[in-house]
Amino acid sequence: MQTNYETPVRRLVEAAILVALASVLSLIKLAELPYGGSVTCASMLPILIIAYRNGPLWGLGSGLVFSAVQLLTGLSVFSWVTGWQSVLAVALLDYILAFVVSGLGGIFRKADRAQSRALIYGALLVSGLRFLCHVISGATVWAGLSIPNSAALAYSLVYNATYMIPETIILVMAALYIGSILDFSYDIPRRFPTEAKRKTGYSVFFFIALFLPIAALVFDVAKIAPFLQDGETGKFTFAYVGDVNWIAVAVVSGVAVLLSAVYFLVFDRKLRNSDPAPADYEEKSEN
Repeated sequence: MQTNYETPVRRLVEAAILVALASVLSLIKLAELPYGGSVTCASMLPILIIAYRNGPLWGLGSGLVFSAVQLLTGLSVFSWVTGWQSVLAVALLDYILAFVVSGLGGIFRKADRAQSRALIYGALLVSGLRFLCHVISGATVWAGLSIPNSAALAYSLVYNATYMIPETIILVMAALYIGSILDFSYDIPRRFPTEAKRKTGYSVFFFIALFLPIAALVFDVAKIAPFLQDGETGKFTFAYVGDVNWIAVAVVSGVAVLLSAVYFLVFDRKLRNSDPAPADYEEKSEN
């Protein structure tokens, strides 16, 4: 017998509500860069949840609708580019593909039964894919416009990392929190029962592992930002990026990422064993 959760109408309504929520969250910008790119309140999380609950097809479809909304709200960016090839490339790389990939965030649902961990891995995957789309766009379409032709790939990596790193961290923390308190395997998500929750929660070291990249990002911004502005005109520029102490930036960033990676690798087994994992949909539907 088909459950309410399995009916297309229910999934369609749920997807519409979550896409609308994602669109609203995308408008709440914690930071915005001068040539595109912003840090939002985990705007991709609702699409991630759709993909986790309903599978990749529903996730990709919802991601496509979300990308169309982002495209419509970002039409002003096309005033910077000329030629239909450039317009098409920006539309595809910076909007369509960049946000459609958020629908792949649920692919870890079957491979990993721990819900919060599956959502975290999904958040990391979609953020990485989105970052890749923006980097390719910056190194090709935007080279010679907002990014110098020389070393365009390096400049694109730096520019897009300045907002995608904090965006990823916020998304991961939001996925961790929501995945730890709500069980998405029910028709209507409900809170995990007290006995199913981790008694000690994610240890303080977990949050330290998440905080390290944030601290490294603050350090990097402090080192790089002064060289992204012309001292005379005050305009944003890449002309002085070569004067940045890139060794210090690389060392601090590398150490932070390495320590965070070590934590996740060492304590991965503990997370797997103690994280609340939802039961199968069919079992819960029968109950």
